[in-house]
Amino acid sequence: MTRSGAGPTLVLVLAIAVLVGCGVILLLERSLTRILLGVVMLGNGVNLLILLGGRSGGAPIVGTGPVERMSDPLPQAMVLTSIVITFGFTAFLLAVAYRSWYLSGDDEVPDDLEDRQIIRRAGRNEVSAVDRGGEGPDGDPEQVDPEPARRRLRRGDES
Repeated sequence: MTRSGAGPTLVLVLAIAVLVGCGVILLLERSLTRILLGVVMLGNGVNLLILLGGRSGGAPIVGTGPVERMSDPLPQAMVLTSIVITFGFTAFLLAVAYRSWYLSGDDEVPDDLEDRQIIRRAGRNEVSAVDRGGEGPDGDPEQVDPEPARRRLRRGDES
């Protein structure tokens, strides 16, 4: 906040944007460690965003000053609750990542059955739904080209 209490500074808004953006990008990864870091960064960015929603001022304790100059206590309470929830979720993800590393030697989230079916269909240039446009999969601009995004299957499993 600025000294006059007029609103957020550009640096604070950019910090929130960077934290939320990097957190979302890390959440989209397959590694549980990166997902864990994404949850932490996203949680911190959202906490700062919630704090920007309240007005700045003095301590919100009745009797210490005029009510109109006190800060809003609701965003502060919401951020404290969010910190506790983020900590619990981080501990859970850390336990899952450790368990995955202990059992398989890595913390990468494996492909499930539907992922493998999509990869097989993309390799055969099939569509997963009925094409109601009539132009076929090669002439349909909405169909995704499978070549750049093709992933290797873990441990050579084909089914």
